[in-house]
Amino acid sequence: MFNPMHPGEVLKESYLEPLNISVTEAAKHLGVARKTLSELVNQRSNVSVEMAYKLAKACNTSPKLWLNMQVNYDLWRNRDMEAIQVATFS
Repeated sequence: MFNPMHPGEVLKESYLEPLNISVTEAAKHLGVARKTLSELVNQRSNVSVEMAYKLAKACNTSPKLWLNMQVNYDLWRNRDMEAIQVATFS
């Protein structure tokens, strides 16, 4: 099984770097603070619904793409949670 990439890593490697766009330029284009985008690109924050819509519009993708990346990454990072014993509702 592969390790899913954080959406910020995808943004950096698939969009910003190939297009030679700085975090500062991208943040201005998205209408967010530079710090906000920097934290996402450096994998210190998660994609919110609002950010997913902004990224989708800027990257010509869908919000679901960005949110699914985040969910897949979170599930992978927290895969040990499956071992936690939880009572069933039956």
